[in-house]
Amino acid sequence: MLLPHGCIIALVDGENFTVYRNAGSEAEPRLQTVDVPELDSSNHSDVGHHSSHGNHADSLVNEDAHAKAAAGWLNAEVLGHRIDDLVILAPPRTLGELRKHYHPKTREVLRCDLAKDLAGFAPRDIIAALREQP
Repeated sequence: MLLPHGCIIALVDGENFTVYRNAGSEAEPRLQTVDVPELDSSNHSDVGHHSSHGNHADSLVNEDAHAKAAAGWLNAEVLGHRIDDLVILAPPRTLGELRKHYHPKTREVLRCDLAKDLAGFAPRDIIAALREQP
């Protein structure tokens, strides 16, 4: 997969949210970290998990709220015309939750959302994983 200059690459998991921008070219991508605000993951509405004795879903609720907050930030950036090309990488469960919250405009600029957990990986490893994609 080619990453155009300026493409945003978002890595999301249940706790982390890291964003890069391709500061290089398609032929020679160079990922540069983008500052993101602290996400407000306290909104647990619309989350379908309930804890009870013997069923501790609190961690799932927190992970889903984090994914919803990340999607909210990405949606706002797209709607504010600060993201024109977007790639999202997340573990399968987190990606499923993210997809529930994509704004239609976010879907339009989304080049790829890939079910892959690359949180904490070096930029060169992220680029290598994306190059494996068609």
